[in-house]
Amino acid sequence: MLIFRQLFDSQSSTYTYLLGDARRGAAILIDPVFEQARRDAALLRELGFTLKATLDTHVHADHVTGAWLMKRQTDSAIALSAESGATGADRYLAHGDRVTFGDRWLQVRATPGHTRGCLTFVADDESMAFTGDCLLIRGSGRTDFQQGDPRAMYRSVKSQILSLPPSCLLYPAHDYRGLTVTSVAEERTFNPRLGGEIGEADFVGYMNNLGLPHPKLIDIAVPANLRCGRPEQDAAVPADPAWAPLTFTFAGIWEIPPDALEERAAQLQIVDVRDREEFNGPLGRIRGATLIPLSEFSNRTGELAPDRPVVAVCRSGARSAQAVVMLQKAGFKDVANLAGGMLRWRTEGHRIEGGRE
Repeated sequence: MLIFRQLFDSQSSTYTYLLGDARRGAAILIDPVFEQARRDAALLRELGFTLKATLDTHVHADHVTGAWLMKRQTDSAIALSAESGATGADRYLAHGDRVTFGDRWLQVRATPGHTRGCLTFVADDESMAFTGDCLLIRGSGRTDFQQGDPRAMYRSVKSQILSLPPSCLLYPAHDYRGLTVTSVAEERTFNPRLGGEIGEADFVGYMNNLGLPHPKLIDIAVPANLRCGRPEQDAAVPADPAWAPLTFTFAGIWEIPPDALEERAAQLQIVDVRDREEFNGPLGRIRGATLIPLSEFSNRTGELAPDRPVVAVCRSGARSAQAVVMLQKAGFKDVANLAGGMLRWRTEGHRIEGGRE
């Protein structure tokens, strides 16, 4: 069974794609974003996948790739085009290559035009393809920098992408309008730059007169991506919280396990967000916890010291996760949720006040 997820980075309006072989537990990421590495690693962990490789469709100009950072965290291989000019990859891909993950694989198709090193990745059953910035939804990538060539792009799209089965779904590297997917049949018919009877000369004239502004991050993104996303200084790598062994979830919340909380309780602020009846009820409470019901929380965050880590607690971890979000919006930096709440705390035999067997 193929597991597929489309992930979005709002800063750059770019998509990252996870494909995994559920039976083998092997996955790949296409076009990861540096700032989203924690999110992507959390999703892989929660779905039970081992990341085999990161693939970049091209050397991006709008964001820094997360390839190097994901390799640092998961020991995954870095793969991109042999024509990219990038250093630091584990595998340089050429037209016709295959990238395998478990029993599944992607076919590599060279689709230069947006850049010289653009690739399109086609699923083994040709049900979907990942077009990077070559073919976009009702559009195409620009061709005015990074060895861009409108004639090459026209030929790439016609021969390598629109030649796929009409039902093949096409997933681009970005979309500024929030559109997520198209198909070969749609783009053959409706793409205003490349569909219908539009010829190569029509396309070249269109692309040469776009007059687009210079990409805002090109001078940062391209040099970094030519190093496969490796920062020039280690200080640029986002550091994990040091005050406790925390786990980042795909929901965007840091969590602390019960044993770590019990060991460090004296140094932390523990805030219980249940109702008063629950706080004094049969589940009991953690020794030293302060009661601030979630219904009162937004008006009482000032009762907590902003310079000490805060752990939020509730029955199961759901309400306290919301409290973590509220604390972050209020400016608190070191905040975590008790994983599993009081239910897990009691199940694992940690000390409580009050409550009953």
